[in-house]
Amino acid sequence: MLERYGHGGDLWSAEEVWNRPKELFLDYSSNMNPLGPPEVVKEILAASWRDIVKYPDPAVRELRRKLAQKYEIDPESILVGNGAAELIDLIIRVVQPSMTGLARPSFSEYEEAVHKTGGRLTNIPLSPQHLFELQWPDVEAVLPDVDLFFLGHPNNPTGKLIPRNVLNNLVQSQRKIVLDEAFMDFVPQESEHSLLKLASTSANLIVIRSMTKFYSIPGIRLGFMVAHPELIQRLRQQQVQWSVNYLAQQMGVAVLDDDGFEQSTREWLRVEKPWLVEQLRHMGLEVVPSDVNFLLFSFPVASGITVKQAQQYMGHQGILIRDASLFQGLNERYCRVAIRLREDNERLVQALSQMMNDLTKSGGRGHA
Repeated sequence: MLERYGHGGDLWSAEEVWNRPKELFLDYSSNMNPLGPPEVVKEILAASWRDIVKYPDPAVRELRRKLAQKYEIDPESILVGNGAAELIDLIIRVVQPSMTGLARPSFSEYEEAVHKTGGRLTNIPLSPQHLFELQWPDVEAVLPDVDLFFLGHPNNPTGKLIPRNVLNNLVQSQRKIVLDEAFMDFVPQESEHSLLKLASTSANLIVIRSMTKFYSIPGIRLGFMVAHPELIQRLRQQQVQWSVNYLAQQMGVAVLDDDGFEQSTREWLRVEKPWLVEQLRHMGLEVVPSDVNFLLFSFPVASGITVKQAQQYMGHQGILIRDASLFQGLNERYCRVAIRLREDNERLVQALSQMMNDLTKSGGRGHA
């Protein structure tokens, strides 16, 4: 199984499962920007490699100042971490909620962080009838029992933003809210949807951002969170010293100045997302409308195809797809794929079409 360690993008496991060199896989199981990394990342590596003899700045001052300038917030409301995963874990350790509300399906790291601290969970269902959008009546039903909501905005694996009325009601509820905005950079007019600026002055709202998805630097690990300065101070006291390495800090500062990369990414996604959605629907797949750079879809019931069969077949073709049935709340027909460049997307479509033909004829047996 590709996700033996809980995530997509595991090329080492793919190499073991399909006996193919990891460099030869086309990875649709992780949701990175195919235009990245920006050229400036290469320049940083070339210019700064000798500087790794120095300790990194323990306060990450330069990057925090840069982020504060970009989002027009107080640098004291920003904490930078070793990827969003560190920050998710840190929040739960410090806040120690007794009951956490999670939308289902959602990113598994939220649940894992709660379990590590012995906390309890309550589930808020996201239904295909509502295109997996969070509904306020479902949130309201669990409100009396929950002291912290941990929600993806946009959500992974559905790619859906939380509706504005739900966000407004949540903020007014006076419960603690953590919004994981790891994919918000991919949303057109992101400032109209993000609650990052509000989080910088709010006593109950925390926003997490990833810098690895949009800038395609997951191997370097970099993310940040925004919250009231008093909470940021508490979190910083419990953070591991020097968790953000020197090169990550330098790259973070540099990519924030690359406006051209940001514009190119938005233009690529504006064109490529509708094209891929149309191709997938044309072969009978049920595609969930997405606000970001990945797509959740399901195989038709009549095809008899399960995502585990599809993942095996596609893996033998050198293409990695995400088994979305591993997300609680999704059944064995659901799959998630990234959106990549046109040449790669054409290869994905061709392989999926051939797979649909082969597996439907064989009743789901074999992989060709």
